[in-house]
Amino acid sequence: MPSVDDLADQVAEILDFFGIDSVMCMGVTAGAYILTLFATRYRDRVIGLILVSPLCRAPSWTEWLYNKVLSNLLYFYGLCGLFKDYLLQRYFSKDLLGNLQIPESDIVQACKFLLEEKRSTNVLRFFQSINGRHDITARLKYLRCKTLIFVGENSPFHSESLHMISKLDRRCSALVEVQACGSLVTEEQPHAMLIPMEYFLMGYGLYRPCQFNGSPRSPLSPFCISPELLSPESMGLKLKPIKTRISLQV
Repeated sequence: MPSVDDLADQVAEILDFFGIDSVMCMGVTAGAYILTLFATRYRDRVIGLILVSPLCRAPSWTEWLYNKVLSNLLYFYGLCGLFKDYLLQRYFSKDLLGNLQIPESDIVQACKFLLEEKRSTNVLRFFQSINGRHDITARLKYLRCKTLIFVGENSPFHSESLHMISKLDRRCSALVEVQACGSLVTEEQPHAMLIPMEYFLMGYGLYRPCQFNGSPRSPLSPFCISPELLSPESMGLKLKPIKTRISLQV
């Protein structure tokens, strides 16, 4: 079973395979933890982090025990309906999960369908790896990149995000809390991410072109990024700690 450090090193191996020197990373929950760990281990290779409901501490005793129960359930019964229900409770708000009166949302049903396509052994390995994660709070002070964090106020990892933002340099980090939303802000309320991400990317000299002029060029091309925008002195100009409350629109 790979450790979380092994998973972070695999990110570097993938970049090496494709000949990529540096990247801007985006991850959700456990993926956000792996990418943050990667950014602390390979600081020169990450120019920015966009994290959704990230983790940064070791599992609490309650989470560790809960994960053990889910791991045993997955080991003996595979990707059964009960395991999917427990797992999705971590990601979505109660409004989307449904109840006896309200049916499940299309997003939840789609996630269940995607889980059925996964091999239970691989899911179990990943689950066990994340349950064995260690606290990386002390490493956060070594991050050199700008960091933008999204978290839903109903996410079980809400306190993790608050803890993480409190340990990051406020000159180069921001927290966006989304009301009436679970962990997967990317799925429940992606519109709440648009404006913060636009301002975040503007700090790198990126912009939304009105029309294509000739052949399109990658927005992350070095020609579009001014070197002085990556200096520590400039990190706090556009990006300040913010908190947004966005009501759920039906």
